Amino acid sequence: MRFAVSLLTILAISSIIGTVLKQNEPYANYKIEFGEFWFQVFHPLGLFDVYHSAWFLLILSFLVLSTSLCIWRQMPGIWKDIRGYRENASNNSLRLMSHNIELNSELPTEDVIDTLANRGYRSRIREENGQVLIAAKKGSFQRLGYVFAHSAIVVICIGGLLDGNVPLKLTELFGFKTPETRDLPQSKVPLQSRLPEDNLSFRGNVTLPEGSVGDVIFLNAGQGYFVQDLPFAVRLNKFYIEHYSTGQPKLFASDIDLLDKKTGTVLKRAKVEVNKPLIYKGVAVYQASFGDGGSLLKMQRWNLNNHSAQAFEVRSQSSQSMQINGQAFQLEMGDFRPFNIENMGKVANNAMAVSKFAQAMASAQAVQSEHNLKNIGPSIQFKLRDKNGQATEYLNYFAPFFEKGAGYAVTGMRTEVAAPFQFIRIPLDKDLEPNTFMRLRASLLDKSLYPEIARRTAAKAFQSGGITKEGEAQFKDVTIGVLTRFSEGGFPAIESFLDQKVPKEQRQTVAQTYIKILQGTVIDAMDVAQGKAGLPVLPIDETQYRFLMDSLVAVSSLYEYGPPVWLQASSFDEVKASGFQITRAPGQNIVYLGSLFLVIGIFCMFYIRENRVWVRLSAGKTLIAMSSNRKNSDLDREFTELTTDLAAKGKTP
Repeated sequence: MRFAVSLLTILAISSIIGTVLKQNEPYANYKIEFGEFWFQVFHPLGLFDVYHSAWFLLILSFLVLSTSLCIWRQMPGIWKDIRGYRENASNNSLRLMSHNIELNSELPTEDVIDTLANRGYRSRIREENGQVLIAAKKGSFQRLGYVFAHSAIVVICIGGLLDGNVPLKLTELFGFKTPETRDLPQSKVPLQSRLPEDNLSFRGNVTLPEGSVGDVIFLNAGQGYFVQDLPFAVRLNKFYIEHYSTGQPKLFASDIDLLDKKTGTVLKRAKVEVNKPLIYKGVAVYQASFGDGGSLLKMQRWNLNNHSAQAFEVRSQSSQSMQINGQAFQLEMGDFRPFNIENMGKVANNAMAVSKFAQAMASAQAVQSEHNLKNIGPSIQFKLRDKNGQATEYLNYFAPFFEKGAGYAVTGMRTEVAAPFQFIRIPLDKDLEPNTFMRLRASLLDKSLYPEIARRTAAKAFQSGGITKEGEAQFKDVTIGVLTRFSEGGFPAIESFLDQKVPKEQRQTVAQTYIKILQGTVIDAMDVAQGKAGLPVLPIDETQYRFLMDSLVAVSSLYEYGPPVWLQASSFDEVKASGFQITRAPGQNIVYLGSLFLVIGIFCMFYIRENRVWVRLSAGKTLIAMSSNRKNSDLDREFTELTTDLAAKGKTP
């Protein structure tokens, strides 16, 4: 019994782990989440697929065998005890019971039987040597609690074994089936890694774009996978989704058809919602998720290496790859997301770190709220991989982000999968386009324009009385130097220059001077850029000044942006996809039956009390005895009331 309880405790703990820890994911996901060390600890224990692990199924099998033998051994005695009345009890054994009394009166047999019957007792009479023994009982089915409780363990374990797909485990053990580890189209997966339609149990996922059909699911199996052939094909006709005002999904559902794989005829048509699956011949189709089904995307490619403010259109599709920038990089598109609920306070706090020197310039981009949840619209996540295989991951938003009347294009990057995205906010002009910013950037990085920019800045400084005529030439040289340092790496390059060339006690003063020069220079750089493009000069007001200050921060941040390419997300044609979990779980109803057995067993054991009464009638004497499986105050009260009723029916000889 102690060993069985220990095994049940292990199963209970394992079930908790299997509920808390997401099961049957690709091993790469667990390595990312837990790290290599803990992965090596958890993997041998089978915690990533508890319900199908060998030790879990072995414990279930042992409990089925041992508990079944226990029921088989105890059942004859239990059945005998349920049917028996123990009418062979002797006077001595009755007098040794804790509840007994002897009356000096003679009770009519019929009255005793009627009294016992009124109290729910069934009785049997035995006459011997002139004495009459009436043996009665009620609540005999309390003994069935043992049978139901132990049977529940057997039935639940059998259900677990069925859903654990023991036959598949055995075929893997003997090498008849092996998981496929290569990335192959499902049609190319060999027979050894495919499971037939009549597979006993399976649980897998499939994602279908609108209008597409699927007739297989993929089952994760450690380092690889199995392809499970379905007994029908699933066609997604239409996917629906509703949102709350915050943008969070409120309801999503799918209109699907189940098709005959040979003829293509519709077997069943239904609308599948969350917790409202379609069940057909023992196979359940659940609405599990939703996502992108290969949306068509348009992006503007800005080359950050040259000084032209011209973009080229890139047409792509989510989840596909292509070469860009003269085959220098491979663009690997991820999933398109039509909406994003983001804490914009966190987005601001994850802004690209440019340098301590730039913090004064970045103040215009600060978001004060730490709980600024907003739906900031569609996004696309993608990677740019160079010829050496090194990848930088990006997250770009289609819709501009607005703050205090100013619009920004938000783009994030990271070089490690587990790292958070670092965001850059590129200021947009009044037409919500980055063209003005890109013209300004080109002007700031084109050294051939520095003399003209410096001349204009020096002339304004002289007119305002900030410098003398003699110091104008020197001021031009300093301005050109500041622009040159800035063009070599943004604010970090200037900060590094100051650390190397300027004494520590003078750095703060020189840094403030450089900031003022940049603040003045960027205005002239914008004028030069506008003139070069044949456009009118932009008037300087509060909005335009903020645009210029934000532009300096963005230009500096782009030096830490990875590959010299900015892919501006411009437009999309969304294709929705629905994720289904398709299962065959023959053990499910068996587990439900076992749970019902367990409830019945517990009810019988805890809420039914078995009482037995013996009344021995002899000349002038009546011996009454009572026993119960639970001795408590209820037994005392029952015995007192029964003996009182019987004594009232007695008659003195």
